[in-house]
Amino acid sequence: MVYTEIPKPAQEHFSASYGGAGVVFWWRHTSPRYRLYIYPNRSGLLPGHPAATEAEKTISVLVADENRMACQLLTSSLQRNSNFRVIGCATSMSEVLQSLKQEPAQVAVISVNLQDGPLSGFQLLRELRSSHPQTRAVLLLDSSERDLVVDAFRAGARGIFSRSQSFKMLCKCIVCVNQGQIWANNDELQFVLEALGQIAPLHIVNAQGKSLLSKREEQVVACVAEGLTNREIARQLNLSEHTVKNYLFRIFDKLGISGRVELVLYALSHREPPENENGTPPRSGRKNPAREPAAGARNTLAMD
Repeated sequence: MVYTEIPKPAQEHFSASYGGAGVVFWWRHTSPRYRLYIYPNRSGLLPGHPAATEAEKTISVLVADENRMACQLLTSSLQRNSNFRVIGCATSMSEVLQSLKQEPAQVAVISVNLQDGPLSGFQLLRELRSSHPQTRAVLLLDSSERDLVVDAFRAGARGIFSRSQSFKMLCKCIVCVNQGQIWANNDELQFVLEALGQIAPLHIVNAQGKSLLSKREEQVVACVAEGLTNREIARQLNLSEHTVKNYLFRIFDKLGISGRVELVLYALSHREPPENENGTPPRSGRKNPAREPAAGARNTLAMD
């Protein structure tokens, strides 16, 4: 018997039909016809098998905390939930990055402090946004202080979770963030809106400093950041509601986002910092942890 690997276009066709990354396809030459052999995917089960389908529904989670005991306790709790599969337990940035190299995670639950030093969780957020953008991050905070919340979203967090909340709510947070939603409560979102409102004019740029939106689109984003409805935006900019909707669709498409809250957070993390009279960015009395190198439901919102 002779085995021949299926050409790549055919592999892509069968992969789309059967699903499951890592599936290997081969023809088995038998007379008078060919047979298709599908090798197991990463779960070790053939695509379409009920257990394989169930495994694909679980959310892969990476846990990073300041000390090993806290990390292991959280890991054990998550593993008892059938919705999650913990792929790593880390206490430092290097351990997190090494774990993600071995196996990607859909969601990373990261403590604001790691063994790398106080507030080193912010540096890890920025690193993940750059090197592993497919991994959505939830930042664990001891308390929802305004500056910490704003800096977390600026660094790339998709959710903020206070340790004073229940484990049940953390599970819900992970599920919502994995679905592409933003997890924050009303007060935390208000902190973000206030921070964005202090930026004038709003100018969204990429890593090279190039403008991503037109002047009119930036005006629409600024209105959204102020919490205005489409009708109010139309009235303020002297446009029709239909035109405002078209602008929003184009903005969402350009930035690769899908909702108004996500737009506000994107604007916060990608805006161009204002300059002082001498042409340099302003400095506040408090150091910005998002930019420093490492040395009950309570009205929780999960919004698209």
